Amino acid sequence: MGSILLKNIVLDGKNVDISIESGRFRSIVPAGTSPVGVASGVEVLDCSGMVAVPGFVNMHTHAAMTLMRGVGEDIDFQHWIDRIWRIEEKIDAEYVYWATKVACIEMIKTGTTTFNDQYWFPLHGHSAAAEMGLRSVVSYVVCDKNNPEEAAREKEQIQRMYEESLKWPGHAQFAAAFHAIYSVSEEMIVWVHEFAKKRGLKLHFHLSETENELVECRRKHGGMTPVEYLDSLGVLDSDSIAAHTLWLSENDIRILGERKVNCVHNVNSNLKLSSGYKFKYNELRDSGANVCIGTDGCASSNNLDMLEAMKTSAILQKAWRRDPAAMPLGELMDAATVNGGKALGLDVGRIEEGALADLLIVDTDSPFFLSSGSFLANFVYSSHSDCIRSVICNGKLIMKDRVVPGEKEILANARRVLGKLS
Repeated sequence: MGSILLKNIVLDGKNVDISIESGRFRSIVPAGTSPVGVASGVEVLDCSGMVAVPGFVNMHTHAAMTLMRGVGEDIDFQHWIDRIWRIEEKIDAEYVYWATKVACIEMIKTGTTTFNDQYWFPLHGHSAAAEMGLRSVVSYVVCDKNNPEEAAREKEQIQRMYEESLKWPGHAQFAAAFHAIYSVSEEMIVWVHEFAKKRGLKLHFHLSETENELVECRRKHGGMTPVEYLDSLGVLDSDSIAAHTLWLSENDIRILGERKVNCVHNVNSNLKLSSGYKFKYNELRDSGANVCIGTDGCASSNNLDMLEAMKTSAILQKAWRRDPAAMPLGELMDAATVNGGKALGLDVGRIEEGALADLLIVDTDSPFFLSSGSFLANFVYSSHSDCIRSVICNGKLIMKDRVVPGEKEILANARRVLGKLS
């Protein structure tokens, strides 16, 4: 793995030189104090006028849905998911491979360096991400729909894919997943949780996304909420990654906090499908839950832009709480970076010596940064993701000067496989 030296870049308001070796930040020193005679093989970038930002951690997405933008507009969640499942009956491994590559282009250009994915054909999703240089956590999704034959097939498949994942490089992880309580049998939820615990895997699932999910759960499970139901099964713990967690009671929040669950806010998807908007950020944070941010898939959020998700998350909290101090910038940035790293057990989301070297190089030579306001305020609330000039992931430059290698070929192949959905 090569080495990179970022000269005269701004980090936390100070001009520094950042040296990257073997996929980690080796040294961060005042600008101009790094060795003048740089060894051969070190790529030196003059970052004058640029700012270093940790790479974003997109904690919930379905990357291969990137070719499904706009297929379910202006309909409610139940009609939307029924339509998506009909479309997904047509996809195959080749489709997932190229669609995930398209997603990786978008994520790289919008600053995501790590993403937690839940989708079909996970081995092909993993291959696409690895080839693009992104740090990925890819899960096998259990979704038996109360069919014992399907459950048996999925048990065999997840075991086989787990064994295959042991050969993956260090910047890729395998996780277990179940879709949701309404699409997976109780026996299968318990089984996949035990499978994950025995192997030290994260468990990724949708939880309390819609009001209907809450109502139906109470009806079927003796008045229990989805959170209470999963807790009764012993499923919730610090390895749980719960996407949405939107319809929550006070007791739900207490449980999620006590179990140290990682709760992922997917604001644009929630708003677009009119699932709800009162995400209990303050309450979850104060309870002890680890709050992260995700985009969800492009079939519901229409893009994978974490910067947009951050802005919408914050301004919506401020609006419905009638509190301009809600979700302050520092906490917002943590939710999009270091909190995701904590959830995944990865030393990412911070630019410090020894941490994994995932970093965005932000160009401030634009109207958005011409003010006395803080960089972070201008970055989140004023700029757009095209200010991200270059991206480093796992110590490798995967985008330089807004160019992602192989983009034209990927788009051409994506257009070809898109025909599978017709």
